[in-house]
Amino acid sequence: MAAAAVDMISPLSLRLERQCDAGGTRVATVGAYARTVRRFSLWMKAHPIAGDSVIAAMLACMELVSVFAVPGGVNQVVYWLVGIGLLAPLVIRRRDPLLAGYLILASGFAQLITHGPNPGGIDARIRVADIALGMALYTIVAYIGRRQGALYVLWLAIGTVLWAVWRMGLPQGILPTLVIVVIFAFCWVLGEFSGARAAYHREVEQRLALLETERDQQARIAVGQERARIARELHDVVAHAVSVIVVQADGAAYAVRKQPDLAEKAIRTISATGREALTELRRLLGVLRSDDTESDRAPQPGAQSISDLAERVRAIGVPVRLDLTGELDDLPAGVGLGIYRIVQEALTNTIKHAGPGATAAVQVRRVGDRVELDISDCGSGAPRHGLAVGGNGLIGMRERANVFGGTLQAGPQPDGGWRVRAVLPVSAS
Repeated sequence: MAAAAVDMISPLSLRLERQCDAGGTRVATVGAYARTVRRFSLWMKAHPIAGDSVIAAMLACMELVSVFAVPGGVNQVVYWLVGIGLLAPLVIRRRDPLLAGYLILASGFAQLITHGPNPGGIDARIRVADIALGMALYTIVAYIGRRQGALYVLWLAIGTVLWAVWRMGLPQGILPTLVIVVIFAFCWVLGEFSGARAAYHREVEQRLALLETERDQQARIAVGQERARIARELHDVVAHAVSVIVVQADGAAYAVRKQPDLAEKAIRTISATGREALTELRRLLGVLRSDDTESDRAPQPGAQSISDLAERVRAIGVPVRLDLTGELDDLPAGVGLGIYRIVQEALTNTIKHAGPGATAAVQVRRVGDRVELDISDCGSGAPRHGLAVGGNGLIGMRERANVFGGTLQAGPQPDGGWRVRAVLPVSAS
């Protein structure tokens, strides 16, 4: 039982620490004590020989206290050597359970052969150090397995029967034998429980590690896919700007002599379009580009398309209140596309998660050189706490905001529903 207590101290101290999280000065003191106990238990777990040495020393002290002189029926030197053989292997019982167990078993058989009856004094046929046999059985079952434990039990059974018949005699040896059998059975059950608990914890840790790995991989895949999609969209924006520059440059070259005013206007258009294209190119540099098909190069929507998006959502059955404020028609094409996609993803989450009877409110406001987005719903559907951790849609919205140097926040509202807030700068610094 002492060995089981040492093996289970870490889970118990962890449970104590978790129970000490409910407020107050006393709880804080108990929590600090629990953390100290846990650190000590973790150190003991990392250095099993230290804990097992304490157990062996305690049993040795009990052995010394239980006898005031060497019992009769056994040589004095043999008595102490057998005691050392029973207790010393306990020091390595968790480092090498089989070796320790069979060293203790060999000492037990030596006791069976050398310790005879002593009618006139202290009897050496049973001693405190014999507890090591039960501890060895518990350790083998808990750390090695049932097969080795069953083989060890077989040897214990042989030794116990010989002890009962040869040393104790029948019928006097029946009652002590039954007590020993109950003790060994209890050690087996305790070993089964401890081994199953340790196996369960190992499996949980492996599953948690696997889930963390899968989550990280899925997040990286989602980020890569979203960046590739953003790259394709920005490609269309930049291609459009370059096409405008080429056309305007050709026109300016044709009209530079005969219509200088028209050529000057074309050059101004080239300048403005070039600055816009340069901004988009800077944003594009950090985005991984993947191969796309011609079907991916369809004209992309912008901020002016949000009204059509709201109408489509209303047609599905979700009332949407739309508020567009400020000059949104002359936004750079990339910024307009990012705004549209963020609103689209937020409304898609409303449709998927908000539940029946939900309503949404979309506010897009241009303030100076930035655009502020506020998309909220009052849905009471399934909880969406997981979206704030690893939802692919939320990852995509954040990536879009980051590409344009903006910020995005998303999370549940205190009174229910979900809210997405984003700020996107109109032009790069």
